[in-house]
Amino acid sequence: CALPISYIRSLGPEGIKKAAEMAVLNANYIKASLSEHYHLPYKGPSLHECVFNDKHQLKNKVSTMDIAKMLIDYGFHPPTVYFPLIVKGALMIEPTETESKETLDSFIEAMQSIAKKGKENPGSFHVSPKLSKVSRPDEAQAARNPKLRWECQRQK
Repeated sequence: CALPISYIRSLGPEGIKKAAEMAVLNANYIKASLSEHYHLPYKGPSLHECVFNDKHQLKNKVSTMDIAKMLIDYGFHPPTVYFPLIVKGALMIEPTETESKETLDSFIEAMQSIAKKGKENPGSFHVSPKLSKVSRPDEAQAARNPKLRWECQRQK
């Protein structure tokens, strides 16, 4: 695929360096902003990603998956969950180099709000996402009885 190569070439050597620096800066900004709300399993410096887990939220029966699904209702695509495998309940956030400070701040605000909601109203998590076309599936049922063919649902 030529797209990634074209992007890299369009940046040039200095642009690649700047992009990498911005990705690292963005990840560390998120890490510093959320570290009092979410558990950091490893305290070392972050590169282009930061990894939290659900240790604090599990006290209120709010899991990583609950956090990810709630983020959808805040208008954000959820980050990678349950990876890396060495971190139980991992929530890996990888902001790109192109994210604006405003977008990062909106994401941080949403994550802080979700942490607060997890303490004050943990039951509200188990019905999220509410604002998307597809609601929360029964993941155990989906694993046991996967639907491997798409069927058109005609509207009445």
